[in-house]
Amino acid sequence: MNRSAKSVAMLTEAELRAAPEDEYMSPAQLAFFRQRLVEEEASLRAAASETTSHLQENEAEPDPNDRASSEEEHTIELRVRDRERKLLKKIQKALARIDDGSYGWCEDTGEPIGIARLLARPTANLCIEAQERHELKERQFGG
Repeated sequence: MNRSAKSVAMLTEAELRAAPEDEYMSPAQLAFFRQRLVEEEASLRAAASETTSHLQENEAEPDPNDRASSEEEHTIELRVRDRERKLLKKIQKALARIDDGSYGWCEDTGEPIGIARLLARPTANLCIEAQERHELKERQFGG
């Protein structure tokens, strides 16, 4: 049985890293990353739901210090959820790229992003070189 015919459950990170270049973004690899993205999406949605219910709890804090602490905790929680909301959008875009066949390929250069980079950051849409150029341009020109 060749690697691309392996089931998702059997495909490991080590096998992804060891796969030959001609198997880059094979159906099994795409299925692996789809599963990873879907799991992350579900986890983020569950956390967002938990935050919503937590923020709806109206705890009347009689002590001003307790109230201030509670408000600070809510502010931090909202910042975290805002970052997670942005990550959810990136996950949805990555899933769309899997569907349209462009996942794993740099949007700037068309070169492979690389398995190692995708394992570290499954939502990556740029290869490392393009990402570095993009970040340098942002630092130099402010966007």
